[in-house]
Amino acid sequence: MEEVNCAGCLIKIISASEAGRNLVLNSGQRSLYIVKSMQVQLLKSKIHRAQITGGDIEYEGSLTIDRALMKKAGLLPYEKILASNLANGHRFETYAIPGEAGEIILNGATCHLGKAGDLLTIMSFAWMEAAEAEIWRPRVLVLGAGNKIVNKRGL
Repeated sequence: MEEVNCAGCLIKIISASEAGRNLVLNSGQRSLYIVKSMQVQLLKSKIHRAQITGGDIEYEGSLTIDRALMKKAGLLPYEKILASNLANGHRFETYAIPGEAGEIILNGATCHLGKAGDLLTIMSFAWMEAAEAEIWRPRVLVLGAGNKIVNKRGL
């Protein structure tokens, strides 16, 4: 346990396991307990087998994704994503922007990492408490022809 005195208040920084024990305060002493806990980064959502429909080298960056797919997968506009190209193995980080039905468009420099017809896996991640991670299930969409959903999990 780490202790810090601040303006007459004792701040105690404890681990999650210490928080589970019975904590006894000294009478008359003002104390604040801060519980440290481990966080892990897990898959939040995945769109698998998204077919690239185009590219715009002049656009400043990002990956345009069908807005309905983004909503179904739980992806927010401008959320950081990791994409992997199943055709060539390239992986890249960018952010998602909503597009029209069926659209998966490489923008800016990402145009050099794939071409129309290539299949992508698009992933986003989230930090969560270790205890929450034990029951966490990501949203997963598997796409088929025309970037239509053929399978879904965790929704």
